[in-house]
Amino acid sequence: MEKLRAYLEEEGIQPSYHRLKILEYMMNHRTHPTVDIIYKNLSNEIPTLSKTTVYNTLKLFVAKGIVQELTIEEKEVRYDADTKPHAHFKCIECGNVYDIALESPIFDTETIEGHKVIVCHVYLKGVCKDCFLKNGKLQQ
Repeated sequence: MEKLRAYLEEEGIQPSYHRLKILEYMMNHRTHPTVDIIYKNLSNEIPTLSKTTVYNTLKLFVAKGIVQELTIEEKEVRYDADTKPHAHFKCIECGNVYDIALESPIFDTETIEGHKVIVCHVYLKGVCKDCFLKNGKLQQ
């Protein structure tokens, strides 16, 4: 917890208990959670936690570059503590989101045809290997 405290302080963020617990959750659960998922998993441990606190904390973390916001589906925002360039795969059957180690020169592109690139996200959708295996659709 002290490493997380120091990290937030280095980023210019006051390390409140709620912020530390939310960051700890993000670092320990690389599942690309939503605000609701984080709130549900921390609210029993932290009775004073509100969804608004989770939302505002994540917005602050995004603004500081500590986490990134993923909008794979129009009405669902997820968060990822891994901010280095990589792609995401969402399973259309189970809904899980996976990190994909995709190396591409597009992640290093600063301009495209004169346009300045500020953010680059690569989202893939399909059926994950677990759902494929479970449903007998994958031939090995």
